[in-house]
Amino acid sequence: MSAAAIPEPGSASSSAPAPAPGPEPVQGRRRRFLVAVLAFCGVVVAVMQTLVVPLLPHVPALTGSTPAAASWLVTITLLTGAVFTPVLGRVGDMYGKRRVLVASLGVLVAGSVLCAVSSHIGVLIAGRALQGAALAVVPLGISIMRDELPPARLLSSVALMSSTLGIGAAVGLPVAALVVQNFDWHTMFWASAVLGIVDIVLVLCCVPESPLRSRGRFDVIGTLGLSATLVSLLLAVTQGADWGWTSVRTIGLLVAALTIGLLWGAYELRTTSPMVDLRVSARPAVLLTNIAALLIGFAFYANSLVTAQMVQEPTSTGYGIGASIVVGGLCLLPGGLAMVALSPVSARISAKYGPRTALALAAAVMAVGYVVRFFTSHSLWPIIGGATVVAAGTAIAYSALPALVMRAVPAGETGAANGLNTLMRSVGQAFCSAVVAAVLANITFQAGGRTAPTLHAYLLVFLIAAGAALLALAVTLCLPGRAAAAGAGTVGKEQTASRTFAEEGA
Repeated sequence: MSAAAIPEPGSASSSAPAPAPGPEPVQGRRRRFLVAVLAFCGVVVAVMQTLVVPLLPHVPALTGSTPAAASWLVTITLLTGAVFTPVLGRVGDMYGKRRVLVASLGVLVAGSVLCAVSSHIGVLIAGRALQGAALAVVPLGISIMRDELPPARLLSSVALMSSTLGIGAAVGLPVAALVVQNFDWHTMFWASAVLGIVDIVLVLCCVPESPLRSRGRFDVIGTLGLSATLVSLLLAVTQGADWGWTSVRTIGLLVAALTIGLLWGAYELRTTSPMVDLRVSARPAVLLTNIAALLIGFAFYANSLVTAQMVQEPTSTGYGIGASIVVGGLCLLPGGLAMVALSPVSARISAKYGPRTALALAAAVMAVGYVVRFFTSHSLWPIIGGATVVAAGTAIAYSALPALVMRAVPAGETGAANGLNTLMRSVGQAFCSAVVAAVLANITFQAGGRTAPTLHAYLLVFLIAAGAALLALAVTLCLPGRAAAAGAGTVGKEQTASRTFAEEGA
């Protein structure tokens, strides 16, 4: 089953007769709560991704482990999130989005409980791996919204759901810092388990199961190939600084990622029911949107990584403020609030001018935010102001990206396509983490009897992030226009229908 791509306002297809109505959308009270419940799920999952960041410096002492082992509490979440986001998006398209959404939240609860009951680093890493798998909740929620909501509410709802990735990150850091400073650190994992259970109950009560299904067989070989490629690539990127960028392990993983990726791509082009439809993904409307997502993810994550660390640097550095861990986390909170407020604004921009215009505006705003940060890095409030400007641009970008994806792919592939787009944001964040770590570790000086990054190191990070935002702007301007996008959507619909017919005939 397929649906026409979402046209931009003012396109030729926007005046065409409306397609035949699909399944009756959820009515009454359930519809009113649908968006709020799914957005709450997204925020909880996003909070889980950043929950341990304030805890990391204390993990070796708390668990009797090494700093290298402690870093895996973040790395493993990135790996499992990257692997399971597109996979579970595809599974949701085929077997039921709400069913997979509930299962993902159940995995989140299981991972939270594992972390809450143990102080052993191995158990904590296993629990964090399960938490990372729940990142698929966001693209699944977007897919459910596309299936269930009327067009008038779709863009604003998807904008809010997509922005939860940034909102949760901004909220999670100060909340986790408060817990670390005032309570037993296991408390935050117990709290996350409770929130996960609340999410499951709310989903079962307020979110219907979509009747739309993507036909075909689940691509086991394609799933394994994609997983091996992603794990090899992201391990090399995230651990390269520790292992050495020219070490045998790092180079071996990069070669493995390239080799397996090429073999995986060749297989996916030949199979009738691929894990990732590379022909659809190769269309300019989809490919360029995913490249822009990677660059936006890079630019966004630099803001989250360096803001709290920068304000916590001691005053002996000449630029540091010596703020507490809680104040460092709170610096990102205004940005999170700005993302909540700007989600509906972004939806209105996309509805009036098109999501391409919204994404271009977002990339420009993010670049401006980093220019502000470059020139105002000596006092607290200007730092918060610059970080909030970057967050505002991120809110608009994260709202526009799924709209661009949905107008370019058939409805039956929404989960997998949005999962791939979310994956590209995660890959961008992984590359950003590696670049920021390399810059801050190598451009240092002695201050107050300790080694600290220089101010120029932080300023270089801002310039690199601004460059990523400007590249995202350039890529966005290369996206197909309205008429081309509408034509691509029609082709996609016909190709999907042909493939479905062939599969049914077989």
